[in-house]
Amino acid sequence: MLKKCLENKTFIFSLAILIPFLLVAIFGPFIITHDPYEIDASNTLKPPSKNHILGTDEFGRDIFSRLILGIRPTLIIALGAMLLGLFFGVLFGMIAGYYGGLVEQVFMRTVDIILCFPPILLALIIVAFWGSGIWTLILSIGILNIPSFARIAYSSTLQIKNLAYIESEKSLGANSIRIFTKGIIPNIIAQIIIQISLTVASAILLESGLSFLGVGILPPTPSWGQMIGTAKGYIMLAPNYILWPSLCLCFTILAINLLGDSLRDIMDPKLNEK
Repeated sequence: MLKKCLENKTFIFSLAILIPFLLVAIFGPFIITHDPYEIDASNTLKPPSKNHILGTDEFGRDIFSRLILGIRPTLIIALGAMLLGLFFGVLFGMIAGYYGGLVEQVFMRTVDIILCFPPILLALIIVAFWGSGIWTLILSIGILNIPSFARIAYSSTLQIKNLAYIESEKSLGANSIRIFTKGIIPNIIAQIIIQISLTVASAILLESGLSFLGVGILPPTPSWGQMIGTAKGYIMLAPNYILWPSLCLCFTILAINLLGDSLRDIMDPKLNEK
């Protein structure tokens, strides 16, 4: 598996982009050059200079420092929402596929109801009830991630629940937890890993969209989407202000999507045969 990953150029390319961003998210507070919250009214919307390598925003704050600090809440929300959707989605999907009947109808129809709402609209409804903030965004985006994981787990469970090794586990008296953990999950892990990468990318995009609309990360805490939303009003005066967070967002989502594509190519035996 590791050898296949290292031989895949797309996988290596995506990691070459993602690893620096992850390192910046971890060590960002130690490498920023200015206080990202420090206001300097005499130095607003300045172009890149020796003191401010990416320029300043409308309050005279250093864009470089805010850009570095802005990656952390974005990744926390994306990873937290992914884990929430992963846990409940896989659990609901396996239970529905394994037991069938009324249990299947309840869980899968609930998933269908979530899918009926446009993602941004459902997220806005949740934010309207509970207010903006990191935990609210994790909850709202996590709920939106449940259907994708649930459908993968459901369809995979339907395919393998009647296979010989599952039946042998049942005949030996294995309980449902053992069948799920030892029989079903190992056989759907490849599809889940691929879905994880796609979900993280969509979560980052949705968080950025909510922050762009002003209902995501609360100021003065920086995030890329929030910076883009604010910078759009100054695009003619300081185009560098909107350029840098937009580039960071584009490269991050591109790298995660490429990572998902490469993992699909590596883990799908049919594609490998081709």
